[in-house]
Amino acid sequence: MESFFRTHAYLVEHTDLPVRRALMDEIDWRQPLIGIKGTRGVGKTSFLLQYAKEHYNVESRKCLYVNMNNFYFQGRGLSDFAREFRMGGGEVLLIDQVFKQPQWSSELRRCHDENPGLRIVFTGSSVMRLKEENSELNGLVGSYNLRGFSFREFLNLKTGLNLPAYSLSEILSHHQSITAHILEQVDPLQFLQGYLHHGFYPFFLEHRNFSENLLKTMNMMIEVDILLIKQIELKYLSKLKKLLYLLAINRPCAPNVSQLAIDIETSRATVMNYIKYLSDARLINLIYRQGEEFPKKPAKVMMHNSNLMYTIYPSSMETIDVAETFFQNALWAYHDVRMGDRYSSFIVDGRHFKVSMSEPRRNNPAIIYACHSTRQGHDNILPLWLFGFLY
Repeated sequence: MESFFRTHAYLVEHTDLPVRRALMDEIDWRQPLIGIKGTRGVGKTSFLLQYAKEHYNVESRKCLYVNMNNFYFQGRGLSDFAREFRMGGGEVLLIDQVFKQPQWSSELRRCHDENPGLRIVFTGSSVMRLKEENSELNGLVGSYNLRGFSFREFLNLKTGLNLPAYSLSEILSHHQSITAHILEQVDPLQFLQGYLHHGFYPFFLEHRNFSENLLKTMNMMIEVDILLIKQIELKYLSKLKKLLYLLAINRPCAPNVSQLAIDIETSRATVMNYIKYLSDARLINLIYRQGEEFPKKPAKVMMHNSNLMYTIYPSSMETIDVAETFFQNALWAYHDVRMGDRYSSFIVDGRHFKVSMSEPRRNNPAIIYACHSTRQGHDNILPLWLFGFLY
């Protein structure tokens, strides 16, 4: 136990997040079980350590961070460790990569049942289904998603500003006054391309080649987050990777499932399952028509964020595809994003949006325009960058 406290103290002391994540204030930290999911690379470990740093003295024995990569947990159950921590006066146990522990959901349930008053915060992959697939935890765990940097967070990091987030309704109703306030302090268009290229994943701050680091992370998403959690045999790894590549190199469109099945030498049903796994891993997003859901074929497959596009196929991207990817990535987590009609790119919460490179020649009042090159909008024409302020 002492070695864990020493590691905890070292990690917390050396944690200094340049931007405080908005999720920190959205979580109800009083809950006994809190699950924080997120795609690999978005900063879940740093998030846990930042919580410890904000709420407990570094030498306090009431809070402890542990990582399930530690070989110690291969010979001892997590519930026994939690009991020892609680008996020593522990209050909050921060568990990183909980899915690395065999029977992790059962172990968490035992930790909860056998240690009244102990609060447990754990991180896991976005592929995990805490409520849908874990009846043992259903009703007990508060589940939250940590996303990559928003454009707002990236902008604050680059400028040292503290620009707030806005709801979609606030942006649609007051976008002119909001943009005027922001433009008094900074020109967001000067930073937008940097965000599109490398701003979503916090590890762009590290002194390593970003694209190589992201490629490594993407491979880990498939090899660990999908194969391990979904218990897929290693021999199918190459099929998953080839499927992702084939989806990525095409412009966003409805997938030709039959052709993809031929290309990766598997069945149509397996292709659809693999597409869902890639979506769960936050490598792609599936855009459906209104009223449709999985297992139906999506109307469009898009990369989850624009950073992935620049890493996989930088030489063959269309700028409008990058702009649309930015838009749907900013909105999908908290809004219902659907395939648009012939006049719109997307239907969001029932409202029609058109992503464009410049202001329309013919303005349709029934459509909200998100324009890539617009600095400050008017009426139903909004700057695309403003949608990066939703969180």
